[in-house]
Amino acid sequence: MDISSLNEIFKPLSPLRRMQELYRHFDESEVLVTSSFGTTSAYLLHLIQRVRPTQPIYFIDTTYHFPETLAYRDQLADQLNLNIISLRPDQHLNAYTRENKTWAHDPDLCCSVNKNDTLSPLKMRHKVWVSGVMGYQTPLREQLNIFEQNDIIKFHPVLNSTEADVRRYTSYFRLPPHPLQAKDYHSIGCVHCTQQGTGRSGRWAGKGKIECGLHAPVEKSMVA
Repeated sequence: MDISSLNEIFKPLSPLRRMQELYRHFDESEVLVTSSFGTTSAYLLHLIQRVRPTQPIYFIDTTYHFPETLAYRDQLADQLNLNIISLRPDQHLNAYTRENKTWAHDPDLCCSVNKNDTLSPLKMRHKVWVSGVMGYQTPLREQLNIFEQNDIIKFHPVLNSTEADVRRYTSYFRLPPHPLQAKDYHSIGCVHCTQQGTGRSGRWAGKGKIECGLHAPVEKSMVA
């Protein structure tokens, strides 16, 4: 089935129904799910747990996460009985970014080395990648469709959800917030590139960057 047909079928559905419908078109082994365990992650993770609790959830451990994020990952894993698999970047390239402090002068390269290149082999082994991006978060995300075709089919089941939708859902199901939300962190990534602030204003502050490259192309890599 082509992308336009999938979008036509999925667009009128609720996020829960979209997740249910996904597994009528793709086998679990063809589905790639990643999570940053950020401030809105519990929303999609709970939906997946309701529909397909055995689905592997991949977490890219860049080695630069806040300790609170790692604790939150473990908390949600226990509470929702999630099948979490952690991925780490190439040890030598990751060490280079640490010694070079690449995040300070070339954040695109740092993201590529520690996130994009880490995930690339997995993308080649799957047909569809489930992402929790939502349109209200950035202008780029606002332009996305439920399904997008790039090097892999991207599926955005919660794309049309609002901040209020997320709050209602997480409150109703009593899902715990990220520990840093109480300290005014609204979008949380790696330690060096995250500050307090509303929306995504605290990400890569002053660097003219609002996406890590997983959801927008970044033409940089140290992998041949």
